[in-house]
Amino acid sequence: MVTHMRHTRGHTNNRRSHHALKEARFVTCECGAQQLMHRACGKCGTYRGKKVTA
Repeated sequence: MVTHMRHTRGHTNNRRSHHALKEARFVTCECGAQQLMHRACGKCGTYRGKKVTA
């Protein structure tokens, strides 16, 4: 039979310290619209200065 060791609350909370959600980061597109970083603009369809959507 295997003995199961119980983690302390501190050990559990240290592991969970990275589980918090981070706030969304926005940048301003060339057209002036706010967009999420590393994603194509929903208004004009450009990404890094190039048209990527029709």
